[in-house]
Amino acid sequence: MVKYILMMVFLLAGPSFEGVAEFDRTVHDFGTVSESGGAVETVFSVKNVGKENIIIYSVVSSCGCTSVEWTRETIRPGDTGTIKAEYRNDEGPYPFDKTLKVYVSGLSKPVTLHLKGIVK
Repeated sequence: MVKYILMMVFLLAGPSFEGVAEFDRTVHDFGTVSESGGAVETVFSVKNVGKENIIIYSVVSSCGCTSVEWTRETIRPGDTGTIKAEYRNDEGPYPFDKTLKVYVSGLSKPVTLHLKGIVK
């Protein structure tokens, strides 16, 4: 029974990194999007699960087709920040998997987020 409860707690929580930051997810699948439909966007949440304040220093996109905005203020323990990503699907019909490298204070390496889908 205890094993089942622990598994459920793990599944409800998002990916956690070094006991510092917890992301609601690391992959967003837009599914199939229309090339003529314009840009699509999503928002990732980053929760401070540590005991010290954290800062999202930078978010670097793998291509110019993706723009990002993120919480620039200090995120206190227990609080949540966001990373908004907009993918401009105007490069032709094809599957895509773009990455965002998220640099957070207190983490030894960046967290990689994925934006994926198929443009038709």
